[in-house]
Amino acid sequence: MIRPLRVALTATLTLALTLPAGVATAAPAAPTESAVPAGSPAGAVDRATAFRWAADTWRSMVAMTDPGTGLPADNIDGDLAIGSRAKYTSPTNIGAYLWSALVARELRLIGERELVRRVGAALDSLARLDRHADSGMFFNWYDPATLELLRTWPVDGTPVHPFASSVDNAWLATALVVVHNALPQLRRKADPLLNAMDFGFYYDRQALGADVPVGLMRGGFWVEPPPGCSLPGNYRGRGPDVHYTCHTYGAFNSETRMISYVAIARGQVPPAHYFGPWRTFPDTCDWSWQEMKPVGGYREYAGVRVFEGAYRYRGLQFVPSWGGDMFEAFMPDIFVPETRWGPDSWARNHPVYVRGQIAHGLDDAKYGHWGFSPASDPAGGYREYGVDAMGLDTPGYTSDQERTSVDYGFEGCPDRPAQPEPAAYGDGVVTPHAVFLALQYAPAEAQTELAKLRQDFDIYGPGGYYDSVAVRSGTVAKRYLALDQGMVLGALGNLLGDDVLRRQFTRGGAERLLRPVMRLEEFSVPARQ
Repeated sequence: MIRPLRVALTATLTLALTLPAGVATAAPAAPTESAVPAGSPAGAVDRATAFRWAADTWRSMVAMTDPGTGLPADNIDGDLAIGSRAKYTSPTNIGAYLWSALVARELRLIGERELVRRVGAALDSLARLDRHADSGMFFNWYDPATLELLRTWPVDGTPVHPFASSVDNAWLATALVVVHNALPQLRRKADPLLNAMDFGFYYDRQALGADVPVGLMRGGFWVEPPPGCSLPGNYRGRGPDVHYTCHTYGAFNSETRMISYVAIARGQVPPAHYFGPWRTFPDTCDWSWQEMKPVGGYREYAGVRVFEGAYRYRGLQFVPSWGGDMFEAFMPDIFVPETRWGPDSWARNHPVYVRGQIAHGLDDAKYGHWGFSPASDPAGGYREYGVDAMGLDTPGYTSDQERTSVDYGFEGCPDRPAQPEPAAYGDGVVTPHAVFLALQYAPAEAQTELAKLRQDFDIYGPGGYYDSVAVRSGTVAKRYLALDQGMVLGALGNLLGDDVLRRQFTRGGAERLLRPVMRLEEFSVPARQ
């Protein structure tokens, strides 16, 4: 089943060739020459092919959208049959639809009037959704057709305990910032929603201890006591106590850093909070549960002592993500120009991280393909996939159906001896959205991989690339997910539309408050490798 893993990962899960009336989309017009700056990664990508990818992917977003409410479903079957729309959606899905619509306008797949109509309708529906009044936060699951807050899961009837996820709300807030900057005529609808969202409600100032000047973000909260672990509290002291998750987000190279980006840009937490989460965990035996012993040492920025750790895999040195996957490492980069604002950190890390994914797929596991990230399981449902060695999590997100993992041990700690490396990998699962996220950093390799996926598998439908394929069995997950399609359109929009989403997100608070702290940091990643 999709739902429980979606909550944990914050991931959200072809109309026939002729679209039903009311959801048709125009064929793409030829781009203007200024759309692709000279020397950009787009120069290594065939533009006509990339525009067709964008047009087909947008078709899937249109098909997922309820015409009555303007909100997208979480997912839809690969034939885009309207009856196969999921009966649930999330703040992340809605945000993905909003920024995808802006990309569609930028690439001239739709016109300004259609953009305003679509975004305006979605904003009207957002204003009608039940929210947590004291924080302005949205809950995780709604019916996109009725706007009802879900308390029973539509797939199997299990109870749903309304939960306000910090990272899902961050993705929606990101989209609302983009709407504010790109569509002034819709500010009267978008701004009340955005201005009500207070991410300080998640900010635990004491998470790292009283002697550390910054804290961490909670995963979210329930308004009613849930089953399992929760902590009653109220970090803003506004309204009744809520029930926070027992975990905070401590891994930095993760999609959850978008919470920090939004909260800093909105002036709701101190900019120095940027240095609170771990790059890797420290290199002592107290932290020997992590994937491997990191290299690196401590540096201090803005009064915060940071362990600048890095992992090594196949001769590459990089800051790992939590699960070794692409969406964690690169989804925030769709909106924040991390390589420009972090010249000694992200500009070093992102290209090397992509090289590690490629090396795993082609050289280590020998799948003949690469691109690993949480996605639809070709066997059914939804699952996490990644490169185990490139993630902090010891059990790891694995790249194949058999969950083949590695354990390098933790040198000097007797409780973590190294284990033999696997003799072989099984049925590797590749997801196209991971390859699209790599387009900026390895454009030729990514274009080659996308072409090879179409050559080797039945992986392309009326809404663009299907969500995943198990490369040895050839089993394809023939459906489309709003989040994953939103990442594809985000990557293509920036590539072909002169960084459209980065331009629209960073105007204002991000430029003023976030950029100065990002430029301070130096990762333990060599400038050349």
